[in-house]
Amino acid sequence: MALFGLFGKKKKEDLDKGLEKTKESVFKKLARVVVGKSKVDDEVLDNLEEVLISSDVGVDTTLRIIKRIEERVERDKYMGVDELNRVLKEEIITLLKENEIGTGKLQELPETDGPYVIMVVGVNGVGKTTTIGKLAHKFKAEGKKVVLGAADTFRAAAVDQLVIWAERVGVPIVKQGMGADPASVAFDTLSSAKKEGADVVIIDTAGRLHNKINLMNELTKIKNVMKKVLPNAPNEILLVLDGSTGQNAYEQAKHFTLATEVSALAITKLDGTAKGGVVIGISDQFKIPVKYIGIGEKIEDLQIFDREEFVDSLFN
Repeated sequence: MALFGLFGKKKKEDLDKGLEKTKESVFKKLARVVVGKSKVDDEVLDNLEEVLISSDVGVDTTLRIIKRIEERVERDKYMGVDELNRVLKEEIITLLKENEIGTGKLQELPETDGPYVIMVVGVNGVGKTTTIGKLAHKFKAEGKKVVLGAADTFRAAAVDQLVIWAERVGVPIVKQGMGADPASVAFDTLSSAKKEGADVVIIDTAGRLHNKINLMNELTKIKNVMKKVLPNAPNEILLVLDGSTGQNAYEQAKHFTLATEVSALAITKLDGTAKGGVVIGISDQFKIPVKYIGIGEKIEDLQIFDREEFVDSLFN
């Protein structure tokens, strides 16, 4: 497959633009690592380690990448600093490949008996509602019938925001009043979607981290109630993380993976930050595929994550 075959030129340009701040930050730091050096030695590797950690790649993932580069240096006996970018790029792609992350095979929804149900989790303010709206737009543009469920009944604003997105995209939404039982909203949404012959259901849920036990109980209850309508639901639990929060995103991923079985990640707001390295670290550390990345405000700025395109944009 040609490198830009999957994305198309426009999408690739959008990705390059969305990762500009991270790229600029990484390159400035990398330039300092190799200044006055001709070959990759221990000092260069120590400095590279610092660059990756400060770019929010995460300690564990950074150490794994450094170890791989050390092995290559040892094997090849000599590596010029001019090769460092290429080698770094190759090793990160290999790492993501081993975890089956960003394969680009995630576009098609698997065949299911009834609608494909996506339950969306994440704390408030990470771009959860926006991600749901953009996903609905994406599926609708592919000719799919989409239904939204407003099960974040803890905040009136969450329901209102989702209603605005439903109207903007032109898809139906199932909602109840503020303070309603989220599981009841999920039940109604799935029942309605099943009756209407929908292809995709996207359920929003409340993201309160101050009490993990409550969060866990609530998400479990929603899942159990969904199964009464569609035994295989939810087909996917998508955790939305704000890439611009860096290390905080790791903490949120930890909390949510303990509270429920997260099966995919969407990492948002990458265009406004130099912390794009978080995508590499989180996907590697939690072994959960990054399915989508948010690289801008526009409705089409939610892209399917492709590791080679991503790393290429970061290091070219």
